[in-house]
Amino acid sequence: MGSRPDGWWKDRAGAAVRLHAELTALAAKGTALGPDEAEPPEFVMVLEGAAKAAAARIEAAGGPVRVVRADGSGDDAIVDLVRELSGRRVVVTADRELRRRCVAAGATVFGPSWLLDLLRSP
Repeated sequence: MGSRPDGWWKDRAGAAVRLHAELTALAAKGTALGPDEAEPPEFVMVLEGAAKAAAARIEAAGGPVRVVRADGSGDDAIVDLVRELSGRRVVVTADRELRRRCVAAGATVFGPSWLLDLLRSP
């Protein structure tokens, strides 16, 4: 996730592994993400480019976070998922064009700070 200065651009696969571990811990809390939600959400992490090198390590770790390897553009894979999944879909991105495409496909979009706040909360 490119919104925090933790060196992710030097080791995209390592950053993906770290983010997956954080998402797994968040998912394990089983907390609904909004007042209108009765059940905990399903988490899906899309890997593209150099981050796909982490897929095997992430999948070996297991857990409740589903991993999707983008065949091409990660943005296209995210929009495809928004169209395929039912119910409330939340996408986390700072990219304006991806935000526009996801909203058009029916998703709610939040910026990275929203997710970072969730990851930091006890």
